Amino acid sequence: MIDLTGRVAIVTGAGGGLGRCYAQLLAARGARVVVNDLGPGAEAVAREILAAGGQARAETCSVTDADAVGAMVRRTRADWGRVDILVNNAGMIEVHLMGAFHCTRAVWETMRAQKYGRIVMTTSSSGLYGNFGQSNYGAAKMALAGLMQTLAIEGVKYGIRVNCIAPTAATQMTQGILPADQLNLLRPELVAPGILALVAESAPTRTILCAGAGSFEAAHITLTQGLHVAGDPPSPEELIARWAEVVDRREERAPEYGFAQSELELRKAGYLPPPTKGA
Repeated sequence: MIDLTGRVAIVTGAGGGLGRCYAQLLAARGARVVVNDLGPGAEAVAREILAAGGQARAETCSVTDADAVGAMVRRTRADWGRVDILVNNAGMIEVHLMGAFHCTRAVWETMRAQKYGRIVMTTSSSGLYGNFGQSNYGAAKMALAGLMQTLAIEGVKYGIRVNCIAPTAATQMTQGILPADQLNLLRPELVAPGILALVAESAPTRTILCAGAGSFEAAHITLTQGLHVAGDPPSPEELIARWAEVVDRREERAPEYGFAQSELELRKAGYLPPPTKGA
């Protein structure tokens, strides 16, 4: 059983919908939860958690305000001594990327000093795969996947694990788009267990977890083996003629870091790194 007793969590956009479910589940598993949102929802959710025997307090700052976010984190540390978990859930277009950036930056040094942290970014299938009419939303959500990839690499030596969740849930954004029987299956409560898995002691890192209707999948950003086109410069006509080799997904892989692309391309071009000393 995942036990978060003694852990301190900040959940943004937690005044309703998915964020409310995340905050309630974290509190139910023993975490002290900062419920962040604009408006009365944050206070209401904090009261619900307290009434259920948990520990919570509300913070009504905007995550786009870096100074306000910094003050929220300082108050949390002053009251509860630490910050272990950050769930970047707040929505709306300008909030997706910059809100997550401000919140993550505000908790990063705390997590690094305590050698422990769990951060979850909220991405979307609209960013991972595209959706008609959602270019700005999709761009912001895909940017969060890139932010996660780099922070996960940087956080390894400090015990900080960073992941993404791509939820499918009935929220204000989906009302009127999907029929009622589908919305009933896509309740936010059926996504929330995914958050628990991503913030647990045994959490993975650099994972994009897709979640909806009680189902869970992993999305991957992969690199094919491709081909090397000889010539200086290479022939674009040959590239087009051999396009099937470029997109052949056999033996594709998810690189462990960005420079893996350069390493693959240099190797196919015939570059041999110099031998290491003592080899």
